[in-house]
Amino acid sequence: MAGASGYGGGELLRLLLAHPEIEIGALAANTSVGLPVTDVHPNLPDLEGRVFTDAETLAAAEADVVFLALPHGQSAAVAATLPSTVRVVDLGADHRLADSEAWRRAYGGEHAGTWTYGMPELPGARARIAASRRVAAPGCYPTASSLALAPLLAAGLVEPQDLSVVAASGTSGAGRSAKVNLLGSEVMGDLTAYKVGTHQHRPEIVQALSGVAGTAVSLSFTPVLAPLPRGILATCSGRATPGTDADAVYEALRSAYAGEPFVRVLPPGRWPHAAATLGGNAVHIQGTFDAESGRAIVVSAIDNLGKGAAGQALQCANLMLGLPETAGLTAQGIAP
Repeated sequence: MAGASGYGGGELLRLLLAHPEIEIGALAANTSVGLPVTDVHPNLPDLEGRVFTDAETLAAAEADVVFLALPHGQSAAVAATLPSTVRVVDLGADHRLADSEAWRRAYGGEHAGTWTYGMPELPGARARIAASRRVAAPGCYPTASSLALAPLLAAGLVEPQDLSVVAASGTSGAGRSAKVNLLGSEVMGDLTAYKVGTHQHRPEIVQALSGVAGTAVSLSFTPVLAPLPRGILATCSGRATPGTDADAVYEALRSAYAGEPFVRVLPPGRWPHAAATLGGNAVHIQGTFDAESGRAIVVSAIDNLGKGAAGQALQCANLMLGLPETAGLTAQGIAP
């Protein structure tokens, strides 16, 4: 693994320690080379005695799968050093977008190419992931938003040209690097909208939903920083087509995710809580129809470090390796 010292890398290590089939190999973290893993991740005592190495070690290691949990823009260089026979799952954004210009506008620099998009619950995605050796795991906001709206678009219950997402996320979504705006004194007791209309995840959400709709969608996306370590609650809506009602919205969600191991459409009247998903790979979803505004509304909750990052990456790796998709993962959260 590259980027093993970050929040996403640490969560992935926690999951891998409980995986019945995967053994943890070299752990690269260039800014922490030589440090004991448990100095950075004291919650992982079973890694006592392991130390972080550099990324060059990964190229020489014999591995069935390599995870890249690096900041955006850094994965491509490491991936280029790995043998083509090695399966790679990238938790970063380097290979998610098909449109190179959209990537440049969102992240800056040159686009490194497009890999298979790793959201198994989207139509046809599971088979593509299983057949791939390079998979780009989706972002956290795109996961919560796309899985909420995809069933309504597929069923023709909302217009593709008027979609809206307002999503609140915990601070771990911004990574482990020290930033003044993420200090406890700055975050506690506050909610802050940021990158309104310009967030780098919007083109990814648009790409995923356009693929489901079969036509280009338009989307207003407002992210909100919440005083939480982890978790996302996304309120997603679209202008309803004629004949849509609350029952149709609920049935579209229930039918789309029947049998899915990690998506839970909640019973009517029960709405998602971000805290209920923490520590698991679950997506909690509920929907309704607002007759006053003529909009269908779906609320989704995920753990941004779970289904929004490490859990989804492991789910993809399981498919790529021919293992049970649920191996090492759970839909159950932790509480309180």
